[in-house]
Amino acid sequence: MRRLRLRGRLALVTSAAVALVALGVLAAAYVVIRYELGRQLDLQLKQQASLITQQNRGSNAHGALYGECSWLAAPACAQLVPADPTAPGQSGLVLPVTGATRRVAAGTLSPYYSNISHNGRALRMYTQQYPGHLALQVAVRSDTVDQGVRQAGLLLGAVGGAGVLLAAGLGYATSRTSLRPVTRLTATAERIAATRDPAHRIELLPYEARRQDEITRLATSFNTMLGELEEAVAAQRRLVADASHELRTPLTALRTNAELLARADRLSAAQRDRAAESLSRQMREVTGMVNDLIELARDEEPQPLVEQVRLDGLVERCVAQARGHWPHTVFTVDVTEVTVLGVPARLARLLSNLLDNAAKFSPAGAMVEVRLARTDGAADLTVRDHGPGISAEDLPYVFDRFYRSRQARALPGSGLGLAMARQIARAHGAELTAERAEGGGARFRLRFPGS
Repeated sequence: MRRLRLRGRLALVTSAAVALVALGVLAAAYVVIRYELGRQLDLQLKQQASLITQQNRGSNAHGALYGECSWLAAPACAQLVPADPTAPGQSGLVLPVTGATRRVAAGTLSPYYSNISHNGRALRMYTQQYPGHLALQVAVRSDTVDQGVRQAGLLLGAVGGAGVLLAAGLGYATSRTSLRPVTRLTATAERIAATRDPAHRIELLPYEARRQDEITRLATSFNTMLGELEEAVAAQRRLVADASHELRTPLTALRTNAELLARADRLSAAQRDRAAESLSRQMREVTGMVNDLIELARDEEPQPLVEQVRLDGLVERCVAQARGHWPHTVFTVDVTEVTVLGVPARLARLLSNLLDNAAKFSPAGAMVEVRLARTDGAADLTVRDHGPGISAEDLPYVFDRFYRSRQARALPGSGLGLAMARQIARAHGAELTAERAEGGGARFRLRFPGS
């Protein structure tokens, strides 16, 4: 069993189960047939005994009534036996007489059936009391019943053998049909392992897809997993490609400025200062981008750092910091006391990214509105700016990594801030969405359910 493949084991178990059921039914049928044939023979003997009793009522006959025990007709032989073994007229008896026969004649024993042998033939005999202290014995050949039982047993055995073979064939066919998706799943997994290409799928035939059984659900789930894996691999490749593209420009500038500073003796003091300042700025940009990529690679927050956070106080502190970073932008705050579970530093990073994004797209002197309120048991934080807003074609992609709209390409940044903000929100069980605000500008909504 251990060396057999799953298909062979399933076929063997299914065939064995069906064969056991079939053999059990056939055995029960054999027992019923044998019982019914014997019962019919006993009923025939009892009816014949009653008929003889009625025909010979009032006569003094005793001894053998029918003596041809080789006949197949009923009764083949019958006789009357007195209770007294010394009574005359017992010399011609053809059926064996025992003490039980005398007791039936005397009325001390109930009627009974017995199997006897006469001249090498099997007989079934019935003994009952007869008026006048006599016992009536009626016998008929039972070899025909035995032969019928044997024939029924042979026929049922043949049917059982054919049923076992049919069960084996059906079990193999059933296992082959049922496990066909598993076979294709195995082949697909082996092909993916050999090619490292998650684009392969398990092909389900239309009738298989309609069954919705466990095997089909397994194949569907495997296809879904492959789709997610393919998307993850594609996202990883896009991340590497985008990161390499975004890092190429600052790294090139870093190398240029480093080479320029290496020849500082040929530069004036003002040129050296500009080159050093540019080198420092570009190093900060590269360091910030690398840190952002490291944080984006982390999908969940460390549980030991999770605590109760007063979101209203955190919002006010982040807005105060934003005012220092963006002195030409007006920030308004309207908050309600709200407490959420989270990591304070990560939530502060989320809020800072939203505030920096709003201030970056706001013209000088424009207003950024920050509002925190409770709505239907949830905490809603909105950050709304009065800048150019989000175009319809950019709205689905604002949270993608390294995505920058045409308006943002001339502004500083790497395109990772909003992607990081959404990841932090999801890690805290919150939902971050973007929408076009009425009257112009963009609105970002952060919702903490059940806060």
